[in-house]
Amino acid sequence: MPRATNSPASRARRKRVLHRAKGFRGFRSKLFRYAKDAVRKAMTYEYRDRKKRKGQFRRLWIQRISAATRNEGLTYSRFIEGLNAAGIEADRKILADIAVKDAAAFSAIIAQAKAALEKKAAA
Repeated sequence: MPRATNSPASRARRKRVLHRAKGFRGFRSKLFRYAKDAVRKAMTYEYRDRKKRKGQFRRLWIQRISAATRNEGLTYSRFIEGLNAAGIEADRKILADIAVKDAAAFSAIIAQAKAALEKKAAA
């Protein structure tokens, strides 16, 4: 009885891995043995970094907000405290966008936060 190797499925699997490894350097894109390890590792990094990207963007937004608030003579943490005291609910992504694109509107938000801080200190 002849040996069955399931050749079409094996060939398709190898082609799929080599296609995903396209663009890798050297034998990692040419030889299945090395390409499968490279693809598995790349997919692990891809999954992990999708999660990390969210934190990186949050840090970027915080830096932008902090730079804009320091121009107005306020620190980032005091600004966020003032926003909470004033009851302004805007996330950091929106605040960073306003700080970059509309300085006048951001100055108005900072003024509200400062007023809320002063009111909180007086109470």
